[in-house]
Amino acid sequence: MRRSVHKERVKSQSQWDVVIIGGGASGLGIAVDAANRGYRTLLMERHDFAKGTSSRSTKLVHGGVRYLQNGDVSLVIEALKERGIMKQNAPHLVRDMSFVIPIYSWWNGPFYSVGLKIYDMMAGDLGLGKSQWLSKKQTTDMIQNVNQDELRGGVVYYDGQFDDARMAISLALTADSLGASLLNYAEVIRIKKQNGLVSGVTFQDAVSGEDFEISASVVINATGVFSDAIMAMDDPKAKPRITPSQGIHLVLDRTFLKGNHAIMIPQTSDGRVLFAVPWHDHVILGTTDTLIEAPLSEPEALDQEIDFVLNNAAQYMHKKPTREDIKSVFAGLRPLAASAVKEGKTKEISRHHKVHVSTSGLVSVLGGKWTTYRKMAEDTLNAAAMVGGLPTKKCKTRKLKLFGYQAGLSFDDPLHIYGSERTKVLNQGPESQNKSLSDKYYISKNQILYSMRYEMAMRLEDVIARRVRALFLDARETQRLLPEIAQIMAEELHKDAKWIKDEIKHTEQILKTYLL
Repeated sequence: MRRSVHKERVKSQSQWDVVIIGGGASGLGIAVDAANRGYRTLLMERHDFAKGTSSRSTKLVHGGVRYLQNGDVSLVIEALKERGIMKQNAPHLVRDMSFVIPIYSWWNGPFYSVGLKIYDMMAGDLGLGKSQWLSKKQTTDMIQNVNQDELRGGVVYYDGQFDDARMAISLALTADSLGASLLNYAEVIRIKKQNGLVSGVTFQDAVSGEDFEISASVVINATGVFSDAIMAMDDPKAKPRITPSQGIHLVLDRTFLKGNHAIMIPQTSDGRVLFAVPWHDHVILGTTDTLIEAPLSEPEALDQEIDFVLNNAAQYMHKKPTREDIKSVFAGLRPLAASAVKEGKTKEISRHHKVHVSTSGLVSVLGGKWTTYRKMAEDTLNAAAMVGGLPTKKCKTRKLKLFGYQAGLSFDDPLHIYGSERTKVLNQGPESQNKSLSDKYYISKNQILYSMRYEMAMRLEDVIARRVRALFLDARETQRLLPEIAQIMAEELHKDAKWIKDEIKHTEQILKTYLL
């Protein structure tokens, strides 16, 4: 996947069937579906793929136990089905994860054990394992450092876990392999119209500064929390349809969660659930649900959110985390339906997606969640094909193996995220270049080279945040490595010392939001 090749396609092709604005989970999923149906497809992302919400999730592929508790049965059934499909199509990125719910009062035990049996039944043949009641000893065996004060027992259930940014890159590579064209750092600046109907877009290539006019049968807005801005380009009088809600996550050393099981904390002070999940030999704690006035490209965790996560986690963990223990903190924004937000309460709002078509024909996909990205794409493209007058073609992504597909890889191997491309990554240079640059996590020179040569990594931030997950695992260690990584990139991209200096400066500004 080379950006120069995709840009040449844009220059040479005058008409597209489907143009997609936004390179997150929903946009990339649509690109895969559209290309797989045989439509001439172009996707543009103003930053990097999965720059926003799609790289900042809790890393769960799940039906949503909380949604079942809220009575949103249809969403749970849909998500459980899609969870199974995700694992089947990308086994190198999605794995089973057992979640233990510690029980501290007798009445909660039957509530969760019965509820999770229903959860199991809804998954049907795509289930990952059967939930069961645990004794106090079984609970402490599975979570060795769980707080044992007044512990009655527990319930274990099974969901999925994945690497969100790597899944996004896999989707981009899949779309590329199917013939779609994709450009990161390409910002749409105008919606084109003909006779009052959307006929294409004008975008600016941030790399070269050039403007391009693109004609399309249909334009799809898949920009998540920034959807309102695109809809305003189409209609300046369009009413806001998105209210961003912020969720933060704290990353800790692995010692805070012994064993291979996650904890689902069912009773936080605001009525939400909280997760402590092992991920890339670290632990992720999250999340929150805080209404934000306006979306930002780099949202920042609030002090009260950090305190909320630490305080609630401390009630369930024998080793109580503090601010000094935090390796990295990251924040993401959920695109909630503006009409559904009342009195500042967001946790009860459904995460169902909606497809909106404006009077001029702009198709927007709103809401949704990572787990259901494929179904979101299918529903959006079905509507878009009708709007654009495209030939009717059925969705065939249910059994489409994603780029890198390989079953049976060990998730203890830091290169499992590349799947079938693992050997290619290792062979980008001499064996010595596979040695990790850090003792805190795995990141090698060959990985960095591969990300630039085949994954369209353009900037220092792209590499450390989304091609490898260094920034999300240990921000301070990543800061230490910036000069060395920038030098490797500069040599490959034939950049000078000024480029290195500018990239480090730019990246350090972003890095500040990951450090306390």
